[in-house]
Amino acid sequence: MIDLPIVDKKDDGGRKRKPNWLRVKLPIGENYKRVRNLVDEYNLHTICQSGNCPNMGECWGAGTATFMILGNTCTRSCSFCAVKTGRPPEYDEDEPRRVAEAIKLMEVKHAVITSVNRDELKDRGAEIWYQTVKAVKEVSPETTIETLIPDVRGNWAALERMVEGGQEVVSHNMETVRALYRKVRPQAKYQRSLEQIQRIKDLGHRTKTGIMVGLGETEDQVFEVMDDLVNHGCDVLTIGQYLQPTKMHLEVAEYVHPDVFAKYKEVGLEKGLNFVESGPLVRSSYHAERHL
Repeated sequence: MIDLPIVDKKDDGGRKRKPNWLRVKLPIGENYKRVRNLVDEYNLHTICQSGNCPNMGECWGAGTATFMILGNTCTRSCSFCAVKTGRPPEYDEDEPRRVAEAIKLMEVKHAVITSVNRDELKDRGAEIWYQTVKAVKEVSPETTIETLIPDVRGNWAALERMVEGGQEVVSHNMETVRALYRKVRPQAKYQRSLEQIQRIKDLGHRTKTGIMVGLGETEDQVFEVMDDLVNHGCDVLTIGQYLQPTKMHLEVAEYVHPDVFAKYKEVGLEKGLNFVESGPLVRSSYHAERHL
């Protein structure tokens, strides 16, 4: 793999300068090509592509990918996210089979599956979630699964259906601190997401969430999220640097130094979280296999 440094200067729009510790991997290699071909062949979506993930080269080169089901159009309009928003088309009922077959062909040991928000669906897409996990378990029983599920807007029956397919880890991202929710996640509620994590834990699953920093939060606000997560049954926390995907999205307020990420990891473990993955390029599915 080749290190490709992010340009350390202001762009034409005057956006904040990126520090030299932010580096991405140039996607190359046979495994990367093989994964790319399988994704294209089975007409699948990945958050790696749709979310402009900086780790795509590393993960695809290792033969892993985070699959995104229920289409590529989200009903939410979060101000940080690169996934397109709008009215989604009808979902594809054959998608669970195609995802399962691709995972089997890739010989994935630990699969991560996520989705866009489908608020227009009565069950929030829960049945497709259930069928996808079941299909993967049937064709690749040795594969462990992490599902990164969206906010169900308090539809707890839908939540139960989403998580009863047999996955080992269920993740739901908080994304940011309480004080920034209206700005960053205008269609979500901080307390409701905490309740969703608690309900997932109560259903007997290993729980996980992720947040971004560099949006204008304070350290104390990050510590508050950690306390709330511990009190609501969260096992695993990922912390990564927010990177502005386009000029239409929120600007970066701060590039957080790696030493601060190290501090967050230490404090999170001291507070009672079982596992903390913290670093500038960490994303919610980064090194997900380690969390088992």
